[in-house]
Amino acid sequence: MSTRRDNPEGRAQERAFVEGILREEAAAVSGLIAGLGDAFHKAVDLIETCANSGGTVLVTGLGKSGLIGAKISATLASLGIPSHGVHPSEAAHGDLGRFRPTDTVICLSFSGETDEVVNLAAVLRQDGLPIVAITGGQGTGNRQQAIGEETGLSSLERLATVALGIGVEEEAGGAAFAAPTSSTTAMLALGDALALSAARRRKFTDEDFAKRHPGGALGGLLRPVTEMLRFRVGQNCPLVSEELSVWEALQRVETGRRPGALLVVDQVNRLTGIFTDGDLRRLVLKGESELHKRLKAVMTRNPRSLAGTALLRDAVRMVRESRLDEIPVLDGDGHPLGILDVQDLIAMRLVRD
Repeated sequence: MSTRRDNPEGRAQERAFVEGILREEAAAVSGLIAGLGDAFHKAVDLIETCANSGGTVLVTGLGKSGLIGAKISATLASLGIPSHGVHPSEAAHGDLGRFRPTDTVICLSFSGETDEVVNLAAVLRQDGLPIVAITGGQGTGNRQQAIGEETGLSSLERLATVALGIGVEEEAGGAAFAAPTSSTTAMLALGDALALSAARRRKFTDEDFAKRHPGGALGGLLRPVTEMLRFRVGQNCPLVSEELSVWEALQRVETGRRPGALLVVDQVNRLTGIFTDGDLRRLVLKGESELHKRLKAVMTRNPRSLAGTALLRDAVRMVRESRLDEIPVLDGDGHPLGILDVQDLIAMRLVRD
């Protein structure tokens, strides 16, 4: 029977239930902060050393933990740290050949007793591979502790080089729902923190990210604006002197495919202003005599512009903040390189019309 309620009281109850779930999951993530310590930094050490030595960070887990591991592995790879997931059951049937002495392994198991994950960790420990365990416990740091301190540790924690715990004792949604919720959310957040920390140490940049994401919206935002210039100085983007009248400037501009604005420059071709099609329409409505005024008297002075080194995300931000249709792109000396048209950003689906 459906539990959906179309009446106001039912919806209010559902809203309260959902708010409770989100608060509990948020609390699970926030709770990770208190557990941060030397163990976390040691885990980042292992990942950094692995990446710097040409190794691969292999991530393994079973069930929901395996799905979280796949996302952590994808995040690592996106950030320039070679990584891929390994199914713990399939490892015993040939995938052990994927593991090399330079690799590091991240093992995920909420209980720390998942047979397939524990068995794989035992084999890898014998081979001397560093193991980072993420479990539902409180975390134990380095496994080389006094035996007495290991009392109560899970099998996976005892096998790990470094063990991290998420400290989640109760899942969001309560006992009525068996699916892992808060635990998987916290496990994913901790994995993201490891990946980002290692990438930060290795000075991973936006340019590095763009090389690994050439497609999609993310890739588009990280492309240089100069790659998207349809209107380029010297080709189809004319420069006009600020000393010309509007009429003289229009006579010098070729008809056909051109930007919706003129870039106005001084005697050394530095940008001083912009004169748009909208400016022209407003001027014509005032009377024909207005067309004989000098550009420097009617142009928009010191327009907002982008450096040639800027990324498309900078252009998107500028369009959203200032509602610009044309953005001049300049070199380091203030000389125009071209005009970025907002229609190009719309065509890439980076902004909406």
